[in-house]
Formats: sequence, structure tokens, C-alpha cells
Amino acid sequence: MQPLTRFSAPACALPLANVDTDQIVPARFMKQPRSAGYGQFLLHDLRHDAQGKARPDFVLNRPDAQAARTLITRRNFGAGSSREAAVYALVDFGFRCVVAPSFGDIFSANAVNNGLLPATVAEADLERLFAYLGGQTAELEVDLESCRLRAGDQEIPFTVNPVWRTKLINGWDDIGMTQRHRAAIEAFAATRLRDFPWVVPVPPASPNEA
Repeated sequence: MQPLTRFSAPACALPLANVDTDQIVPARFMKQPRSAGYGQFLLHDLRHDAQGKARPDFVLNRPDAQAARTLITRRNFGAGSSREAAVYALVDFGFRCVVAPSFGDIFSANAVNNGLLPATVAEADLERLFAYLGGQTAELEVDLESCRLRAGDQEIPFTVNPVWRTKLINGWDDIGMTQRHRAAIEAFAATRLRDFPWVVPVPPASPNEA
């Protein structure tokens, strides 16, 4: 997983509250393999009309949104079911950060394990970001080391779980986080085997040995 420390790229606004994982990626698309690229399914039913035609006024359908790497949205983003495919859709579209006043808990954990930063900001600061974007895309710097967003001449703080911050900065998922303790784990296993050899299960004899 690619480490995330600091980047500057266009950001776009999705000024909707309570966007749940069913909206982020509708269930009918989850039969597709990850190799198909889930970015095409991101917010599909919001991006398209009842006939399946793309809505030209929807933010992610605008040409300038294709380079966006940060999504600014409202509270309770990613609530609902625990589907990790919701994060796949955001990451495959190109997002590295989602900024909101609050997130679904499981969504946030899935996001971090896929290299996506869930940055929590105060409601007042969120409104400053929306005003800065003005309904368009605009350059935004995300600095995970200092936990700051830089929007023009404005500097806006955000919060993220310290353990998640460590994982993102180092490019670790849960397995990577555990592997940093590999030497200590192996030393413990060796000591345990030496001191308590009787706890190691003995495999059953094969039919030829019986």
C-alpha cells in the first residue's frame, strides 16, 4: 500500500449528509471482480438518471473532477452496511482522502486499510472548505504529518485516529502493522516452544505408520 504523508491535488465537493455505503457502491455491482475497477460504480445512482444516462451537472461527471484526489462531504459519510467495496470505489476513482465531520466506523477502518484517509473536521471548517471550492474543483493540500488542510491561504486542522495515522504514513494495513513486530513474535514463539514443548500438537499418524 502506498504511504500517504502529504499531497496537493484538486478537491471536489459532495454537499450531502448521510451518504451510506449502499449509495457509494450499489449492491448489484459487487458481483464484479476488483480487477474490473470499482471507480466506474462510485455513487452510480446519484451520477446517473433512471435511464442510466450520466447527469452532466453531478460533480463527479464533470471533466475537472477526474483529477480530484480529495472529496469534501457532509456528516455521517459511509454509514450503513460494512461493504469494503465502498472504499474500493473511492480508491479506484482516484481519491486518497475524504473530508467530513463524521464517518461510519466500519467504513473508516476499511478506508485506512486501503490507503484512504478519513479526515474529520469541525462543521464550521467544513463550511469554509465548501466556500473555498465554490461548487467547483480547487487545489487542496492534505498534510497528514501535521494534520492540516491548506486551502489557498487558509489552514484547516483535521483529526484522525493516531493508530490509523501511523498506518497511513507507513503504508500499512492490519497485516503490515503486525509484521513490524515480526522479530518479537518469532522470539516469543521460539521461547514458548522451548519452555512448553508439550503445548505443540502432535500430528496424527498416517495410515502407513499405524
